[in-house]
Amino acid sequence: MSKRPTHPAHYHSRMQRVLAYIDRHLDEDVGLETLSAVAAFSPYHFHRQFSAIFGLSLHRYVQLARMKRASWRLAYRSADSVTDIALDAGYEAPDSFARAFRQRLGQAPTAFREDPDWAAWAAAMVPLAEARSLMMTQNFSIDDVVVQEQADIPVAFLSHKGAPERLGETIRRFIDWRKASGVRAATHATYTIFHNDPDSVAPEDYQVDVAAATDRTITAADGGIEAGLIPAGRCAVLRIVGGSDDLRPAAAFLYGTWLPASGEELRDFPLYAQRVRFFPDVPEHEAITDLFLPLQ
Repeated sequence: MSKRPTHPAHYHSRMQRVLAYIDRHLDEDVGLETLSAVAAFSPYHFHRQFSAIFGLSLHRYVQLARMKRASWRLAYRSADSVTDIALDAGYEAPDSFARAFRQRLGQAPTAFREDPDWAAWAAAMVPLAEARSLMMTQNFSIDDVVVQEQADIPVAFLSHKGAPERLGETIRRFIDWRKASGVRAATHATYTIFHNDPDSVAPEDYQVDVAAATDRTITAADGGIEAGLIPAGRCAVLRIVGGSDDLRPAAAFLYGTWLPASGEELRDFPLYAQRVRFFPDVPEHEAITDLFLPLQ
Protein backbone atom coordinates (compact mmCIF):
# COMPACT_ATOMS: atom_id res chain seq x y z
CA MET A 1 0.00 0.00 0.00
CA SER A 2 1.39 3.39 -0.93
CA LYS A 3 1.68 6.15 1.62
CA ARG A 4 -0.69 9.08 1.55
CA PRO A 5 0.72 12.21 -0.13
CA THR A 6 2.28 14.73 2.21
CA HIS A 7 -0.16 17.54 3.00
CA PRO A 8 1.13 20.90 1.74
CA ALA A 9 0.94 22.49 5.20
CA HIS A 10 2.94 19.64 6.71
CA TYR A 11 5.48 19.87 3.89
CA HIS A 12 5.72 23.61 4.50
CA SER A 13 6.33 23.11 8.22
CA ARG A 14 9.14 20.63 7.53
CA MET A 15 10.93 23.07 5.24
CA GLN A 16 10.34 25.88 7.72
CA ARG A 17 11.94 23.67 10.36
CA VAL A 18 15.01 23.34 8.15
CA LEU A 19 15.42 27.11 7.75
CA ALA A 20 15.01 27.62 11.50
CA TYR A 21 17.63 24.95 12.14
CA ILE A 22 20.05 26.71 9.77
CA ASP A 23 19.42 29.99 11.61
CA ARG A 24 20.30 28.41 14.95
CA HIS A 25 23.33 26.43 13.76
CA LEU A 26 25.15 28.68 11.30
CA ASP A 27 28.45 27.94 13.04
CA GLU A 28 27.88 24.16 13.07
CA ASP A 29 27.32 21.32 10.63
CA VAL A 30 24.45 22.27 8.32
CA GLY A 31 25.22 19.86 5.52
CA LEU A 32 22.90 17.68 3.45
CA GLU A 33 22.79 14.71 5.82
CA THR A 34 21.99 16.85 8.85
CA LEU A 35 19.33 18.98 7.19
CA SER A 36 17.59 16.15 5.39
CA ALA A 37 17.25 14.44 8.78
CA VAL A 38 15.79 17.64 10.27
CA ALA A 39 13.19 17.68 7.48
CA ALA A 40 12.68 13.92 7.64
CA PHE A 41 13.31 13.66 3.90
CA SER A 42 15.61 11.29 2.08
CA PRO A 43 19.12 12.74 1.53
CA TYR A 44 18.98 11.30 -1.99
CA HIS A 45 16.27 13.80 -2.91
CA PHE A 46 16.45 16.61 -0.37
CA HIS A 47 18.94 18.81 -2.23
CA ARG A 48 16.70 18.76 -5.32
CA GLN A 49 13.58 19.41 -3.22
CA PHE A 50 15.29 22.38 -1.59
CA SER A 51 16.46 23.86 -4.90
CA ALA A 52 13.07 23.36 -6.54
CA ILE A 53 11.22 25.14 -3.72
CA PHE A 54 13.63 27.97 -2.91
CA GLY A 55 15.25 28.66 -6.27
CA LEU A 56 18.80 28.26 -5.01
CA SER A 57 20.92 25.36 -3.85
CA LEU A 58 21.17 24.31 -0.23
CA HIS A 59 24.90 25.16 -0.23
CA ARG A 60 24.29 28.67 -1.57
CA TYR A 61 21.48 29.29 0.90
CA VAL A 62 23.66 28.31 3.87
CA GLN A 63 26.57 30.36 2.56
CA LEU A 64 24.42 33.46 2.06
CA ALA A 65 22.89 33.07 5.53
CA ARG A 66 26.39 32.88 7.00
CA MET A 67 27.54 35.86 4.94
CA LYS A 68 24.56 37.92 6.09
CA ARG A 69 25.35 37.31 9.75
CA ALA A 70 29.06 37.89 9.14
CA SER A 71 28.40 41.16 7.29
CA TRP A 72 26.28 42.50 10.14
CA ARG A 73 28.99 41.63 12.63
CA LEU A 74 31.64 43.27 10.46
CA ALA A 75 29.62 46.44 10.00
CA TYR A 76 28.22 46.87 13.49
CA ARG A 77 30.50 45.00 15.91
CA SER A 78 33.96 46.46 15.74
CA ALA A 79 35.12 44.31 18.68
CA ASP A 80 34.59 41.07 16.72
CA SER A 81 37.76 40.06 14.90
CA VAL A 82 37.65 38.93 11.28
CA THR A 83 39.21 35.63 12.36
CA ASP A 84 36.44 34.96 14.89
CA ILE A 85 33.78 35.92 12.37
CA ALA A 86 35.36 33.60 9.78
CA LEU A 87 35.45 30.67 12.22
CA ASP A 88 31.85 31.25 13.29
CA ALA A 89 30.85 31.27 9.62
CA GLY A 90 32.23 27.75 9.24
CA TYR A 91 35.58 28.58 7.61
CA GLU A 92 38.82 27.11 8.85
CA ALA A 93 40.90 30.16 7.96
CA PRO A 94 40.33 33.88 7.35
CA ASP A 95 41.73 33.60 3.81
CA SER A 96 39.07 31.15 2.64
CA PHE A 97 36.37 33.25 4.32
CA ALA A 98 37.72 36.38 2.62
CA ARG A 99 37.61 34.73 -0.81
CA ALA A 100 34.03 33.54 -0.32
CA PHE A 101 32.94 36.90 1.11
CA ARG A 102 34.45 38.79 -1.81
CA GLN A 103 32.89 36.39 -4.30
CA ARG A 104 29.38 36.85 -2.85
CA LEU A 105 29.46 40.49 -1.74
CA GLY A 106 32.09 42.08 -3.97
CA GLN A 107 34.30 43.33 -1.12
CA ALA A 108 36.91 41.81 1.14
CA PRO A 109 35.77 41.56 4.79
CA THR A 110 38.19 44.27 5.91
CA ALA A 111 37.03 46.60 3.12
CA PHE A 112 33.39 45.94 4.01
CA ARG A 113 34.11 46.72 7.66
CA GLU A 114 35.73 50.03 6.73
CA ASP A 115 33.22 51.16 4.08
CA PRO A 116 30.34 48.78 3.32
CA ASP A 117 28.86 48.89 -0.16
CA TRP A 118 25.26 48.48 0.99
CA ALA A 119 23.80 48.58 -2.53
CA ALA A 120 25.94 45.60 -3.56
CA TRP A 121 25.11 43.89 -0.27
CA ALA A 122 21.37 44.28 -0.85
CA ALA A 123 21.65 42.91 -4.40
CA ALA A 124 23.66 39.90 -3.19
CA MET A 125 21.08 39.11 -0.51
CA VAL A 126 18.05 39.12 -2.83
CA PRO A 127 18.05 35.30 -3.36
CA LEU A 128 18.24 34.74 0.41
CA ALA A 129 15.44 37.20 1.11
CA GLU A 130 13.22 35.69 -1.58
CA ALA A 131 13.84 32.16 -0.30
CA ARG A 132 13.03 33.13 3.28
CA SER A 133 9.88 34.96 2.22
CA LEU A 134 8.46 31.66 0.96
CA MET A 135 8.60 29.97 4.38
CA MET A 136 9.56 32.43 7.12
CA THR A 137 7.18 35.36 6.51
CA GLN A 138 4.70 35.82 9.35
CA ASN A 139 1.00 35.83 8.47
CA PHE A 140 -1.19 38.25 10.42
CA SER A 141 -4.78 38.30 11.62
CA ILE A 142 -6.95 40.99 13.19
CA ASP A 143 -6.48 39.31 16.57
CA ASP A 144 -2.70 39.85 16.37
CA VAL A 145 -3.18 43.61 16.83
CA VAL A 146 -3.62 45.09 20.30
CA VAL A 147 -4.45 48.70 21.12
CA GLN A 148 -2.30 50.10 23.92
CA GLU A 149 -1.81 53.44 25.64
CA GLN A 150 1.82 54.50 25.32
CA ALA A 151 3.64 56.94 27.60
CA ASP A 152 5.94 59.71 26.37
CA ILE A 153 9.31 58.29 25.28
CA PRO A 154 12.22 60.77 25.23
CA VAL A 155 14.69 59.65 22.58
CA ALA A 156 18.00 60.50 21.00
CA PHE A 157 17.84 60.00 17.24
CA LEU A 158 19.82 60.21 14.04
CA SER A 159 17.83 61.05 10.92
CA HIS A 160 18.55 59.23 7.68
CA LYS A 161 17.61 61.18 4.55
CA GLY A 162 18.28 59.70 1.14
CA ALA A 163 18.51 56.37 -0.65
CA PRO A 164 17.16 53.46 1.45
CA GLU A 165 20.12 51.25 0.55
CA ARG A 166 22.42 53.67 2.38
CA LEU A 167 20.52 53.34 5.66
CA GLY A 168 23.21 50.97 6.92
CA GLU A 169 25.66 53.87 7.03
CA THR A 170 23.33 55.84 9.30
CA ILE A 171 22.74 52.83 11.52
CA ARG A 172 26.48 52.33 11.93
CA ARG A 173 27.00 55.99 12.89
CA PHE A 174 24.21 55.68 15.44
CA ILE A 175 25.62 52.47 16.91
CA ASP A 176 29.04 54.09 17.23
CA TRP A 177 27.44 57.01 19.11
CA ARG A 178 25.53 54.62 21.38
CA LYS A 179 28.72 52.80 22.32
CA ALA A 180 30.60 56.02 22.98
CA SER A 181 27.80 57.57 25.04
CA GLY A 182 26.75 54.48 26.99
CA VAL A 183 23.22 54.46 25.51
CA ARG A 184 23.39 50.74 24.79
CA ALA A 185 20.67 48.57 23.32
CA ALA A 186 20.68 46.28 26.35
CA THR A 187 19.49 49.11 28.61
CA HIS A 188 17.87 51.64 26.26
CA ALA A 189 15.06 50.58 23.93
CA THR A 190 15.71 50.92 20.20
CA TYR A 191 13.22 52.51 17.81
CA THR A 192 12.85 53.24 14.09
CA ILE A 193 10.53 56.08 13.05
CA PHE A 194 9.28 55.90 9.45
CA HIS A 195 8.51 59.35 8.04
CA ASN A 196 7.46 57.97 4.66
CA ASP A 197 7.30 54.87 2.48
CA PRO A 198 10.31 54.10 0.25
CA ASP A 199 7.91 52.88 -2.45
CA SER A 200 6.05 56.18 -2.62
CA VAL A 201 8.83 58.79 -2.60
CA ALA A 202 11.92 59.48 -4.63
CA PRO A 203 15.09 57.99 -3.09
CA GLU A 204 16.41 61.43 -2.15
CA ASP A 205 13.17 62.14 -0.21
CA TYR A 206 13.18 58.96 1.87
CA GLN A 207 13.45 59.68 5.60
CA VAL A 208 13.68 57.40 8.62
CA ASP A 209 15.00 58.07 12.12
CA VAL A 210 16.95 55.55 14.18
CA ALA A 211 16.44 56.25 17.87
CA ALA A 212 17.15 55.12 21.41
CA ALA A 213 15.10 55.81 24.51
CA THR A 214 17.05 58.20 26.71
CA ASP A 215 16.65 61.53 28.48
CA ARG A 216 20.37 62.17 28.18
CA THR A 217 21.25 65.79 27.32
CA ILE A 218 22.29 66.05 23.67
CA THR A 219 24.91 68.61 22.67
CA ALA A 220 26.81 69.61 19.51
CA ALA A 221 29.54 67.19 20.60
CA ASP A 222 27.15 64.33 19.82
CA GLY A 223 27.77 64.82 16.11
CA GLY A 224 24.37 65.06 14.45
CA ILE A 225 22.40 63.21 17.12
CA GLU A 226 19.22 65.06 18.10
CA ALA A 227 16.90 64.95 21.09
CA GLY A 228 13.31 64.02 20.32
CA LEU A 229 10.10 62.56 21.72
CA ILE A 230 7.79 59.74 20.76
CA PRO A 231 4.59 61.26 22.15
CA ALA A 232 2.17 59.54 24.47
CA GLY A 233 -1.07 58.22 23.04
CA ARG A 234 -3.01 55.22 21.87
CA CYS A 235 -1.33 52.89 19.36
CA ALA A 236 -2.24 49.77 17.47
CA VAL A 237 0.64 47.36 18.07
CA LEU A 238 1.55 44.45 15.80
CA ARG A 239 4.36 42.08 16.79
CA ILE A 240 6.57 40.72 13.99
CA VAL A 241 8.53 37.58 14.82
CA GLY A 242 11.44 36.86 12.49
CA GLY A 243 13.40 38.91 10.01
CA SER A 244 12.71 42.64 10.05
CA ASP A 245 14.65 43.78 6.97
CA ASP A 246 11.35 44.55 5.27
CA LEU A 247 8.43 45.66 7.45
CA ARG A 248 6.29 46.74 4.51
CA PRO A 249 4.03 43.63 4.56
CA ALA A 250 3.28 44.22 8.25
CA ALA A 251 2.65 47.92 7.65
CA ALA A 252 0.39 47.09 4.70
CA PHE A 253 -1.64 44.76 6.93
CA LEU A 254 -2.09 47.47 9.57
CA TYR A 255 -3.12 50.13 7.05
CA GLY A 256 -5.03 47.97 4.57
CA THR A 257 -6.73 45.32 6.71
CA TRP A 258 -6.74 46.18 10.40
CA LEU A 259 -7.41 49.93 10.23
CA PRO A 260 -10.52 49.82 7.98
CA ALA A 261 -11.98 47.01 10.10
CA SER A 262 -11.23 48.78 13.38
CA GLY A 263 -13.03 52.06 12.74
CA GLU A 264 -10.10 53.90 14.32
CA GLU A 265 -8.62 57.20 13.14
CA LEU A 266 -4.91 57.93 12.85
CA ARG A 267 -2.95 60.39 14.95
CA ASP A 268 -0.51 62.90 13.47
CA PHE A 269 2.69 60.98 14.20
CA PRO A 270 4.53 58.53 11.93
CA LEU A 271 4.46 54.76 12.03
CA TYR A 272 7.30 53.53 14.24
CA ALA A 273 8.86 50.29 15.43
CA GLN A 274 10.60 49.04 18.55
CA ARG A 275 13.37 46.53 17.96
CA VAL A 276 12.79 44.17 20.88
CA ARG A 277 15.22 41.37 19.97
CA PHE A 278 17.94 41.83 17.36
CA PHE A 279 19.56 39.72 14.68
CA PRO A 280 22.41 38.71 14.92
CA ASP A 281 22.14 38.75 18.75
CA VAL A 282 19.49 36.07 18.27
CA PRO A 283 18.86 33.79 15.26
CA GLU A 284 16.97 35.67 12.59
CA HIS A 285 13.75 33.70 12.97
CA GLU A 286 13.70 34.61 16.71
CA ALA A 287 14.05 38.38 16.22
CA ILE A 288 11.12 40.44 17.53
CA THR A 289 9.89 43.81 16.29
CA ASP A 290 6.80 45.67 17.53
CA LEU A 291 5.18 47.96 14.96
CA PHE A 292 3.20 50.93 16.34
CA LEU A 293 0.43 52.72 14.44
CA PRO A 294 -0.49 55.93 16.35
CA LEU A 295 -4.24 56.37 16.90
CA GLN A 296 -6.44 59.26 18.01
